[in-house]
Amino acid sequence: MQIWVDADACPLPVKDIVVRTALRLQIKALFVSDKYVHLEKSELLSYVAVVQGPDSADKYIVATSAAGDLAVTQDIPLAALLCRQGVAVIDPRGVVHTPNTVGDRLATRNLMTDLREAGMITGGPAPFGPKDRQRFSDSLDRELTRIRKSSGL
Repeated sequence: MQIWVDADACPLPVKDIVVRTALRLQIKALFVSDKYVHLEKSELLSYVAVVQGPDSADKYIVATSAAGDLAVTQDIPLAALLCRQGVAVIDPRGVVHTPNTVGDRLATRNLMTDLREAGMITGGPAPFGPKDRQRFSDSLDRELTRIRKSSGL
């Protein structure tokens, strides 16, 4: 089992939580981005640089992750692809995506994109705050526990 982080737009508090959790539980965490990600030195933590371009980090994660892994991403199309592969997916605000829920979230995301492009909705999500940080931390612990139990670790 590994933790994959779509690090292109990952909030710093989420990165810090993943790092602390990976070190505490002795799980490898890979941060994938087209921009440099500073990590403390550890054999459990690594940064994968991908070529700049649309969805290059996403394509790398899809191609190299495996069932039983966990991914952190706010990219719902990426979450949908990963769920189909048997990868557990959490967004930075602690929402757990499953094969049963990701389709609805993808449809909602597409609708909201269309409404924004039509000028009917402006603005974006609320700023990332302490409640989001706590929800993410709780979801990460819960999902890692579930995965470890199901794989006998």
